[in-house]
Amino acid sequence: MTELEAVCLGMDEFEAIRLADLEGLYQEDAAKKMSVSRQTFGNIIESAHKKIAEAIVNGKALKIEGGVVEMIQRRFTCSDCKHEWSIPCGTARSEECPKCQSKNLHPAEGERGWARRSQGLGSGRCRRRS
Repeated sequence: MTELEAVCLGMDEFEAIRLADLEGLYQEDAAKKMSVSRQTFGNIIESAHKKIAEAIVNGKALKIEGGVVEMIQRRFTCSDCKHEWSIPCGTARSEECPKCQSKNLHPAEGERGWARRSQGLGSGRCRRRS
């Protein structure tokens, strides 16, 4: 990877890709989440698509820059052994407890409704630190 030429994707382009292509939001809704006009969002997503296509077609690395990102963690508790652990949001939910392999799992106390605790950009799954 260190020898590949890189295409740099900004954080606004990364967020636009996440909202439009991963979350499936319409441009108007995604623009509202990013606090930009629909036209500005359209320009951002078009630029992001071109950069991603360039990286894929021309065999370049894709570098994401422009700020520090903190991935929010989801916490789970095992009902059998009471073990508690965290996994990054956006990853598959644990199938079993990493300590006792029980399948009797539930979100840790205070984790219910985590998607509604949005802060910053997007739906709250990742946010930029100031």
